[in-house]
Amino acid sequence: MIYHLLEYLRSGQDTPFAGFYAYENVLFRSIAAALVSIVISILAGPRIIRWLMRMKIGDRPEFHHAALNELMRERANTPTMGGLIILLAIFSGVLLWADLSNPFVQKALFVMIWFGGIGACDDWLKLTAKTHPRNRDGLKPWEKLACQFGGAVLVGWFLYLNLRQIDDAVRLWLPFYKYGIPLAGAVFTIIAILYISATSNAVNLTDGMDGLASGCLGIVSFVLIVLCYVASEKMSYSQTSENPEGVMWARYLLLPHIPQAGELCVFYAAIMGAMLGFLWYNCHPAQVFMGDIGSLPLGAAMGYGAIVTRHEILLLLIGGVFIMELISVVLQVSYFKYTRGKRIFRCAPIHHHFHLSGWSEPQVVVRFWLLEVAFAILALATLKLR
Repeated sequence: MIYHLLEYLRSGQDTPFAGFYAYENVLFRSIAAALVSIVISILAGPRIIRWLMRMKIGDRPEFHHAALNELMRERANTPTMGGLIILLAIFSGVLLWADLSNPFVQKALFVMIWFGGIGACDDWLKLTAKTHPRNRDGLKPWEKLACQFGGAVLVGWFLYLNLRQIDDAVRLWLPFYKYGIPLAGAVFTIIAILYISATSNAVNLTDGMDGLASGCLGIVSFVLIVLCYVASEKMSYSQTSENPEGVMWARYLLLPHIPQAGELCVFYAAIMGAMLGFLWYNCHPAQVFMGDIGSLPLGAAMGYGAIVTRHEILLLLIGGVFIMELISVVLQVSYFKYTRGKRIFRCAPIHHHFHLSGWSEPQVVVRFWLLEVAFAILALATLKLR
């Protein structure tokens, strides 16, 4: 809204804002959105936490492992649904500083609303089941997956309609290879559905320790800011007859060029700021947990950013910790069913395996953060290797 207000004020004659151009720079607005998100999350956190406590919306961890239940018993009754803090902070930063006419920003907000609604419904049913006997214990797995797939179908198809006129956007780009592989519309949409649904669930699985998911999401958000900026913004404004757009970062690095994707820098900066602010209350010992209302939309947003910038394969490296968590659950469940009771890990997701192996919860969290930083650095390094 501030962006559009300044646009309006500058459009008038003899206005004092005529010479103010800083807001047009996407990095300036990204920094502003991140700061707004941090401030909103820190200021709103205590009130929302107190409200959740009054509503008795607390965590009740139950695992099929007696030792893990004992380790996690201190989490009992800690407020969850802290994703309300995160969503409030993100929407505040984006609505104030983003260009809301940008189609990528509009779809990003839709992703947050749709998947946040799924998470809110699941959390509310799950957390009020014991206090309200008529309520069931959350959404059934098929119901949650159906809703996730439904949202991903809408996003994937309408995103394809926006991108199909851009040659770079309808290709699959592989790391270390400078030529994209052409994709049909149906294949593009299927990839979008799978990625948005998978990343949504991967973050949901990772949200099991104080600060683990929020810290890793902050790191991934930073990488997505870089990718969105590189995909759209100019490194040089010198224009020639051969290159009327000027010198683009994407062209220089042999990456897909997606016009207007740079506006998503504001969106992911708001997420990064919200994660930093939320960590104020989510660090060990946590005063509040993210819950599905936070983890589902944030995971979907991670997949959405990779699809817009055409870095689906690179996302497997960028979100390395989340992929580890997702794969550990798939392997554990598959092996358990195949062997009729045997396990690969002591417990899945894999962060619980290390916790049961003797690592303290803060050790697991910080070491996974370091792993995520290493994955992020490696992913950024591949941008130049084409």
